[in-house]
Amino acid sequence: MANKILIIGPSWVGDMVMSQSLYITLKQQHPHAELHVMAPAWCCALLERMPEVDKAIVMPLGHGDFKLTERFRLGRKLAAEGYDWAIVQPNSMKSALIPLFAGIRKRTGWKGESRYGLLTDLRSNKVDFPLMVERYAALAYPKSEMKDHHCLPALPWPALAVDLQNQQQALHSLQLNTDRPILALCPGAEFGPSKRWPEQHYAEVARQQISEGHQVWIFGSAKDVLVAEAIKAHLPDAMRAHCHLLAGKTSLHQAIDLMALASVVVSNDSGLMHIAAALQRPLVGVYGSTSPQYTPPLAKKVAVVHTDIECRPCFKRECPLGHLKCLKELPPQTIIKAIGTISS
Repeated sequence: MANKILIIGPSWVGDMVMSQSLYITLKQQHPHAELHVMAPAWCCALLERMPEVDKAIVMPLGHGDFKLTERFRLGRKLAAEGYDWAIVQPNSMKSALIPLFAGIRKRTGWKGESRYGLLTDLRSNKVDFPLMVERYAALAYPKSEMKDHHCLPALPWPALAVDLQNQQQALHSLQLNTDRPILALCPGAEFGPSKRWPEQHYAEVARQQISEGHQVWIFGSAKDVLVAEAIKAHLPDAMRAHCHLLAGKTSLHQAIDLMALASVVVSNDSGLMHIAAALQRPLVGVYGSTSPQYTPPLAKKVAVVHTDIECRPCFKRECPLGHLKCLKELPPQTIIKAIGTISS
């Protein structure tokens, strides 16, 4: 039985949300173990909403930083914790160095970038686990038991905790109310343009929902402010009072707590989509270049929408053909119909 486990977590918000399935599974397998997760600072708000995680450790190095000396120092500092098992979620070689330098004997992870010798429990049959969340959860079990995804017990879905006091404070500070049902829109995507459904399409969904008595909250980071403003600008003047721009105005803690109030969420394939799923909000997931066959939203009331043109999914950040048909040709009426399906 493991007593103290160090996990090197992923750097993307959506991946971190899906990681909770691994953390829940580890606590089920090792209920008395301490679970420490090292991740970038922006993911720590998520870790704090996961009851399974005993300690969040900020990864001070950037996503692309190798900095061998710094990794050695971090590893030696963590050696004092006395971890008996490390799980490395990212596939990069550098992500496996800190557990090695920390002297952790058992180091588990997928094959990745030439990690022979860095990991002592190396998994190489990734293709047998088509979903990312399956690949994460499989690392909680012995290698001998994980022949393929059929060997996995039922996966626990991510379930983020909501802070009701913080929720009320956020409503007050942002001058929001819940008098009308809330349509949450998440029109951004850190990955790139090939995940972003057009702003005018989002605006048409917002217009239809406001006309039926909803209000609209548009979530996102500071990078999404322009697209949020463009959506609001597409609305008739009389409707704009019911459209609230939260992009760039909330912390991740606040975004989690406010999104928990949504009656329905429409989102690109993004970190916010996975947060909405982990809050069990009725959700329409809009897919462009990526595929729900790899990173589906894990929730009960979900509608996944995409076009079926032959060039998707290409998994590219930008459309290699320059036309973005996979998103432009996905009409607002499809999403409006999906909202009706999951809301009934």
